[in-house]
Amino acid sequence: MLDFQEFFTACTGLWKTERIYHSLIEGQVERSFTEFRVESLTGDQKQQILSLSSLEGMQFDLAQVESGEIVCPGFAIAFDTLSETGEQVSMSLKALFIPDTYFDGVPEETSAAVPPLPLTAQVPATPEVIKGYYLRDEGYSEPGAVKSRFTYLPSRQTLEMTTYYRRSVAIDQMRLVAPDLRLRTIITYKRPETGEAPTVIDLVGFGVERRQDL
Repeated sequence: MLDFQEFFTACTGLWKTERIYHSLIEGQVERSFTEFRVESLTGDQKQQILSLSSLEGMQFDLAQVESGEIVCPGFAIAFDTLSETGEQVSMSLKALFIPDTYFDGVPEETSAAVPPLPLTAQVPATPEVIKGYYLRDEGYSEPGAVKSRFTYLPSRQTLEMTTYYRRSVAIDQMRLVAPDLRLRTIITYKRPETGEAPTVIDLVGFGVERRQDL
């Protein structure tokens, strides 16, 4: 069983993945192949993320967040994706994970701003579960900085990230089942009206990811 920091350390390196996406609304299926290059964030890179204007109002212990200790891990990620139709996409981003326990104050998020979580993203609050904010300098579905929620369950070595975009809600789950093998599931909902939980699933993706440098 990997603790919070050990999980992120195990996820660095070079990974290759094959995914299959099911578009439920359009009734289409598509495969893609991706190569990820993942490095741990430095203190300076963490500061770059924390300085983004979209994070105004979030109060935390800056010294602990920037440190290289176990408190707030993060990734610098670069990837190249090739779909079976020949479409190529390349992207790089930085992501920082801050547990709720290191916030002095978390902005109030009411149903007016963020709808309730989908049932698939609801995790009971237990001492084992680590919850917090997942901050990126760039989103996948929409450009610009993104603030998301995450949970980490050590007993299953599973990280789950929930992102509210303007038009959709994405739930991305990563489970490390061996030092060189991860399972990935991605569920995308249509973003509902204010105050309603997402129920309409637009896209479901599955992936097998293998680390190449062990």
